[in-house]
Amino acid sequence: MSFYTGYSKFVVRINAALRGVQIKKECRFFGVPRFHRHAFSRIEIGENCIFRSDQSSNLIGVNHKCILSTHEKEAEIRIGDHCGFSGVSIGSARQIIIGSNVLCGANVVITDFDWHNDISNTQPEPVIINDNVWIGLNTVVLKGVEIGKNSIIGANSLVLKSIPPNVIAGGNPCRVLKAKE
Repeated sequence: MSFYTGYSKFVVRINAALRGVQIKKECRFFGVPRFHRHAFSRIEIGENCIFRSDQSSNLIGVNHKCILSTHEKEAEIRIGDHCGFSGVSIGSARQIIIGSNVLCGANVVITDFDWHNDISNTQPEPVIINDNVWIGLNTVVLKGVEIGKNSIIGANSLVLKSIPPNVIAGGNPCRVLKAKE
């Protein structure tokens, strides 16, 4: 482990503890992600996850630090074990569940609400990303979506509707392209 990675891990753990974010063992941090936890909400990160918030840690291009934020009382973000994130933004007003072995390419956005309650009077809807999912760079996953296990979402996709398990999907809007072999 380099000095920089060790320093980041130390700073992240203190930052997370001060904000009430639970991080299990053996997570690695390249750069320092941003955590914002609303009072009476939950952010939990599983074991052996990797967060790349430093632009030099992912050479495809990370636009910003990883950001995990809850925005309402009782909102939750739960991340399983062995997941990887590069400059990913995850914002929850209700519930975002990410399974184990999920990889999110650079600059992915995952959100369960519309962010502008003053303009859209809609309610948050949970987002569930099941185990072994790969989400390509610059993809946006919006509220009410479930991505089935073992699926791949292509780069630059806009995921508006649920995607079944064991498929390759992509596009704007995202749709199933073919079954995985």
